[in-house]
Amino acid sequence: MTRRITFPNDFTWGAATAAYQIEGAWNADGKGESIWDRYSHTPGNVLNNDNGDVACDHYHRYPEDVSLMAGLGLQAYRFSTAWPRILPAGRGAVNEAGLDFYSRLVDSLLEAGITPYVTLYHWDLPQALQEEGGWTVRGTAEAFVEYTEAISRRLGDRVKHWITHNEPACAALLGHLEGSHAPGLKDLGLAVNASHHLLLSHGWAVPVLRANSPACEVGITLNLNVTVPASPSAADHEAERQGDGRWARWFLDPLFGWHYPADIVADAIQLGALPATGMTCVWPGDLAAINVPLDFLGLNYYFRNLSRSRTVDELDNDPPNVFQAPRTPYTWTEMPWEIYPQGLYEVLMRVHLEYKPRKLYVTENGASFSDGPDAQGRVQDKRRLNYLRDHFAAAHKAIDHGVPLAGYFIWSWMDNFEWGYGYTQRFGSVWVDYATQQRILKDSALWYQEVIAENGFEVEEKKKLGN
Repeated sequence: MTRRITFPNDFTWGAATAAYQIEGAWNADGKGESIWDRYSHTPGNVLNNDNGDVACDHYHRYPEDVSLMAGLGLQAYRFSTAWPRILPAGRGAVNEAGLDFYSRLVDSLLEAGITPYVTLYHWDLPQALQEEGGWTVRGTAEAFVEYTEAISRRLGDRVKHWITHNEPACAALLGHLEGSHAPGLKDLGLAVNASHHLLLSHGWAVPVLRANSPACEVGITLNLNVTVPASPSAADHEAERQGDGRWARWFLDPLFGWHYPADIVADAIQLGALPATGMTCVWPGDLAAINVPLDFLGLNYYFRNLSRSRTVDELDNDPPNVFQAPRTPYTWTEMPWEIYPQGLYEVLMRVHLEYKPRKLYVTENGASFSDGPDAQGRVQDKRRLNYLRDHFAAAHKAIDHGVPLAGYFIWSWMDNFEWGYGYTQRFGSVWVDYATQQRILKDSALWYQEVIAENGFEVEEKKKLGN
């Protein structure tokens, strides 16, 4: 037995990408160096020493990509603008060729009937600013406002949906604490400073966007996965508190008018990452600036996260974890991340009930599977199709329970450079041959075309036990 799931009439269906992951043309037409250019060009930082120098060559091939989007019926396209393509030195002289590229892209999208959603920062900070301290210093937040002014003054007459930052938690923690993303630092105190300046730059940029883009919507995107303790032990529950505090509450709380979580500040003081006086990087007026009203919150969801109190070396002899599914090709993606659609519902409900944003978008959700073309040139990615279907159903359940979810952007529009994983992971709805730049719509994309056209889809009803 099947039933039909139908979404609200004004629901938006889209796809998302990021500049460094798809554009290529890393030093073309006056573009400056980014921290990801520097990081990926440093041997040992990225698998196979891959980099984004060419990637999907979207900089030159965007007309073909927009045509594919239009053929699929995509209603919206979320992409990021590259800061060093606009301001090669991070501030000062504007590179008109960079602005021209994004202006042409926006015009192409609008002509195809596709609404542009622009993300200002998806991790590619100008290297010139990094050499001044990057996000660990206040001057970078000031430079971000200058960048926002330049891009929104040029595109604000046509772009009406803006996202200031994508996943500031990753930029702060992966880039400044874990060292697995650019700029590759490992210092908790620097991560705290970076996180604050990222949020501060958001708050300062919002009024600039509203001034240059009348009647626009402005938001920010956070990565919010479900976090669970690895066992019932008190130590693992403590690890869950710390993980949720650093990755979720640390960003949600100040954005919605609360202070930074006191328990996480206390943790940092105890570890010696902050002085006993606390966060000296927070100046008077900063929290009010960060708490600027949002038109929407973007939410990126991928998996259920496990919080353990022990080190990786101590896990070798652990029994199977009762909280997560056994690792099979159908219960885990190739990243590897557990497939847990219920988590999207849980995260949407949590944010809705605790923080009450006016509107929510799922700005990223997707899965990495390496299925390639068969002998007939068809990409039969059934696992991705199933992943999307089950997560769409979880989102619909959240809407039924009152969540003001307005749209859904699948990650990613096309296979691309996956940060530290290089080209080993394929998240795309479009398969890309990196040697020839051939594009092929995967079966999941063709199914998504039907979902968009019908604003819904059929799901199988599970049989109930008993009468």
